[in-house]
Amino acid sequence: MKKLFVYLKDYRKESVLAPLFKLLEAFFELFVPLVMASIIDRGIGSPGNSDVGHIVRMGLCLLLLAAVGLASSVTAQFFAARAAVGFSAKLRQAVFEHIQRLDFTNIDRAGTSTLITRMTSDINQVQSGVNMVLRLFLRSPIIVFGAMIMAFTIDVKSALIFVVAIPLLAVVVFGVMMITMPMYKKVQSALDRVLGITRENLTGVRVIRAFHQEQVEEKRFREQNNALSHLQTAVARISAVMNPLTYVIVNGAIIALIYTGALQVNMGNLTQGEVVAIINYMSQILVELVKLANLIVTITKALACADRVAGVLEIPAGEAAEKCNVSAQSAAEEAGKPVGDTMQYLPPYLEFDHVSLTYQGAGDKTLQDVHFRVERGQTIGIIGGTGSGKSSLVNMIPGFYPVTEGAIRLEGQNIQSIPMEQLRRRIGVVPQKAVLFKGTIRSNLQWGKPDATDEELWQAIDTAQAREVVEGRDGGLDAKVAQNGKNLSGGQKQRLTIARALVRKPEILILDDSASALDYATDAKLRQALKEVEKDTTTFIVSQRASTIRHADQILVLDDGMIVGIGTHEKLLEDCQVYQEIYYSQYEKEAVE
Repeated sequence: MKKLFVYLKDYRKESVLAPLFKLLEAFFELFVPLVMASIIDRGIGSPGNSDVGHIVRMGLCLLLLAAVGLASSVTAQFFAARAAVGFSAKLRQAVFEHIQRLDFTNIDRAGTSTLITRMTSDINQVQSGVNMVLRLFLRSPIIVFGAMIMAFTIDVKSALIFVVAIPLLAVVVFGVMMITMPMYKKVQSALDRVLGITRENLTGVRVIRAFHQEQVEEKRFREQNNALSHLQTAVARISAVMNPLTYVIVNGAIIALIYTGALQVNMGNLTQGEVVAIINYMSQILVELVKLANLIVTITKALACADRVAGVLEIPAGEAAEKCNVSAQSAAEEAGKPVGDTMQYLPPYLEFDHVSLTYQGAGDKTLQDVHFRVERGQTIGIIGGTGSGKSSLVNMIPGFYPVTEGAIRLEGQNIQSIPMEQLRRRIGVVPQKAVLFKGTIRSNLQWGKPDATDEELWQAIDTAQAREVVEGRDGGLDAKVAQNGKNLSGGQKQRLTIARALVRKPEILILDDSASALDYATDAKLRQALKEVEKDTTTFIVSQRASTIRHADQILVLDDGMIVGIGTHEKLLEDCQVYQEIYYSQYEKEAVE
């Protein structure tokens, strides 16, 4: 929780004023039993000895105390709410920005469902905790100990009952807190699992229905939901013990006070009004301890959730750069190192220098000893079987995954030494899964270049063979796009994502199997249009279709994470057995000959 206090620094004034006004309310409340004692002893008195004027004056005093207390309470609520809501907004923004900086390895390790839970449910719990602490954390102890002190000013012997009752109450409250805090962490983890299953079912609802697995998924959800329910019930039962135990202790103390007070009145050591005041102070303690018990439950939840939120912020961002630890200066020196005695080494535009990649938690290397060079403006085709590492290879170019061994150099400079924003501004990526965002076609295409003109947008649309998609919808460029592009077909989404990448006119264009939903005719037109894009653009095309990459300047053939062939289509058909198997599985050998 301490690590999160930094997001409360802009609300120092509210964080101070809220408890101060609550303290003011508490002090006024402590005077109420004394006023009541005065009304009983002096105003009512013995029969025939009442003072109506004193009763009226003390009654007005009670109204004044109530009015000032109400004003103080409302003011405290306002400042506490403002601080808590502002704190949670800044914290949520910080968590979101931190997640945006994480590489794919850390996002995969944390899990999407738990990140969503921590940004929503957990931060809401922390917000409630901050709100309650600012309102009650000082007020309740002040009332409890203030009431005990006020009782001592009235009668020491009766007040000794408070000395016994308050420690017992503290043991109950803090004992329950220590037991329930780890349990609340388990509750939030179980909530993560329920959210994960819910998210999985909602995104895969078509597959579930297609394979008639509704009952299986319902059973799986029911199991996790019941586990969450049982955890919540267990922790609620323990938390529920707090209120009855505090009531038993406090009411037992009140019985003792009535008995002791009656004896003291009979002996003439106390007045009736003073006994009523002492009992009122014990009642105040009861009310405040009930509030404190609820506050402890809320704080316990908030602390458990705060640890989870802080855990997200502790995930290191830019881990890839730390692993490589290569400076721009050393990369530049390496780029100009002499070869032989008379000439300098001229680096290629892009180089994979014996690169290996191992996903975190994976046993084997996904990519092993990948080494090749690319010149500016070349088209590189990447092909291989399922799981051979094609997507992993291209995902390392923008730094989505950190290199485990070796180095990737862009114009002689290790990409890990290039600022991430600067690197990705030079790269256009069309991911394997086409993703569009709610808005318009224009807003989606302008992701790569916010100030792109209509002419630039239409140029990219034409290259991506998406003109008919845009012109066929009401509004053209301003046509509405549903969340995740659900009002578009798979092929339409793919063409628009390609156009989005082309709008920024990147130096490096990565097409990660991004034409899989296109028919062969549209795919051929797209490849022809890409050739006419600026000659300085270096293009990586990942595909399962040999026809898509056969005209590339270089073709990389991957098998089980290793490059087993590099060359042109004709060369690989002669020398590479893996490429031959892929190509002839798609084309009749006789037809090719």
